[in-house]
Amino acid sequence: MELKNQSAVQDFILLDFQSMQALLFLLVLMFYLVALIGNSLILIITVAEPTLHTPMYFFLRNLSFLEIGYTTSIIPKTLEHLLSENQTISFVGCGIQMYFFILFGITECCLLSVMAFDRYVAICKPLQYSCIMSPKECALLAAVSWAIGSLVALGQSISIFTLPYCGPNRISHFFCDILPVLRLATTDTFKNEVAVATVTVFFILVPFLLILLSYMLIIATILKMPSAKNRHKAFSTCSSHLIVVSLFYGTVTFTYVRPKSVYSLDSDRILSLLYTVVTPSFNPIIYSLRNKEIKNALNKVLLKLLIYRTVA
Repeated sequence: MELKNQSAVQDFILLDFQSMQALLFLLVLMFYLVALIGNSLILIITVAEPTLHTPMYFFLRNLSFLEIGYTTSIIPKTLEHLLSENQTISFVGCGIQMYFFILFGITECCLLSVMAFDRYVAICKPLQYSCIMSPKECALLAAVSWAIGSLVALGQSISIFTLPYCGPNRISHFFCDILPVLRLATTDTFKNEVAVATVTVFFILVPFLLILLSYMLIIATILKMPSAKNRHKAFSTCSSHLIVVSLFYGTVTFTYVRPKSVYSLDSDRILSLLYTVVTPSFNPIIYSLRNKEIKNALNKVLLKLLIYRTVA
């Protein structure tokens, strides 16, 4: 009866960072711009340069597009809240934000495993590479990654936002993450928590195991190579991806799989800030600084722009 007398929640109040908001605004804005510009440059360069129309850079384009969407689904609202005293987000807006957060997060897990498989085929089965990683197969692998992300995001968002929310409406986070929102539901959420835990373990652990298996086979193949130059070249083609995987899985795993004994609200928000802002800004830097083909293509694009401006 008490619940029936309460009105349904129309919006949520996000618990933002309570100190150093001006400094945080500048830092978050800086990292967001780096992520936006860096990933946009990789998109432009890998499309504009014909030599980069290969499976590896096709998946890198998908990853860069994904990172742009991932940060944009969260950071603009966070920046707005850091500047304003109004910390609210509408019920619908919260659902949309959660949908895209899950979509891009799950898709990235799948895409990183696909990129590891690409490196496995390139190093362990070089003679069959063009056949296995044909444009059609690459498009299919990317489409499956996006489809899995979309279906999981849709299922989770619908199951969470069809629950009754009659108050309180204060989310203990700076964005609409799954568990902080779920804690506000005015009903038993055991089934939802089991579904969230299953999805989290399955779509974090399974892609990670596939990545681990791919690199075990890659390392075994590389160690058998007689030439030190070939071994170094093979390792260098995987190093950027390995660093990105380590950054992504390191922060996400510690955020969602760490024991409750080391959990705290402040550490949770800081870790979330790392994988939503900092990691996406590092990815284009890692791929550009450690990749000669990207650097050469960037120089070509900049040279063309310089010549165009000089002629104009």
